[in-house]
Amino acid sequence: MTALVIAEHDNSSIKGATFNTVTAAAKCGGDVHVLVAGSGASGAAAAAAQIAGVSKVLHADSEGLAHGLAENMTAQIVALAANYSHIVFPATAGGKNVAPRVAAKLDVGQISDVTKVESADTFERPIYAGNAMATVQSLDATKVMTVRTTGFDPAPATGGSAAVETVVAVTSSTQTTYLGSEIAKNDRPELTAAKIIVAGGRALGSAEKFNEFMTPLADKLGAALGASRAAVDAGYAPNDWQVGQTGKIVAPQLYIACGISGAIQHLAGMKDSKVIVAINKDAEAPIFSVADYGLEADLFVAVPELLASL
Repeated sequence: MTALVIAEHDNSSIKGATFNTVTAAAKCGGDVHVLVAGSGASGAAAAAAQIAGVSKVLHADSEGLAHGLAENMTAQIVALAANYSHIVFPATAGGKNVAPRVAAKLDVGQISDVTKVESADTFERPIYAGNAMATVQSLDATKVMTVRTTGFDPAPATGGSAAVETVVAVTSSTQTTYLGSEIAKNDRPELTAAKIIVAGGRALGSAEKFNEFMTPLADKLGAALGASRAAVDAGYAPNDWQVGQTGKIVAPQLYIACGISGAIQHLAGMKDSKVIVAINKDAEAPIFSVADYGLEADLFVAVPELLASL
């Protein structure tokens, strides 16, 4: 019984979500192999070989795999699938894009957002926006699963000595081609990897107020900026700052929620944070139910006072 982890990388280094996924795969029992599919990705393959707990790295190198197109990644994974009992993706945008295609090609069910591995065929996952946890069992010969990375500690990036095996690159014969990317540049930590997140909600009232009150606090703490769906929908913050069921799932060391009421879909995205601080003038706001520290106050008064004391 061997699990294949689909690595996320930039062709030179391994992205953080992969380390958590390796930990989840190891809990399935048996060996853990990692697939590094890309173009000129020997650096990423070498980095994957250093991950503790990985016994083999499969390196597929082709121009068609350079940008992680779902069609080409699916063809590559399906070509290798017969050798594996589990195919494990991080539950990121990339993983969610490829995993359903792989499951469909293999004619098996997909197990989504796994937060706990009970055994090789039994897993725990959230349902109803995290308000209930379902234990699911799969009898499929190959388990295709996405892992909610906040549910697993990252595997150590060093300490391993896996062999790197070059495999024949396989790509799809479809008409899909890569045209280009617009990459958002940000001097702040990436939201899902940040240790501290400062998040603002609809109570801020405008994009100008969001920037005026949230940005200095984030700068002071060296934090990433997040936002509720309501704030994003109102145009106060960009889409890639959204935290929640329909945004990004985060679990930083410290999450500071300012003017966020705590709708179910938002709580689903941040309630696993180690320490949650909530600032809200509504004493009945649901955010206080998950907060470790709650301050019932007007954020326009409290945030400047907090800033002055830091």
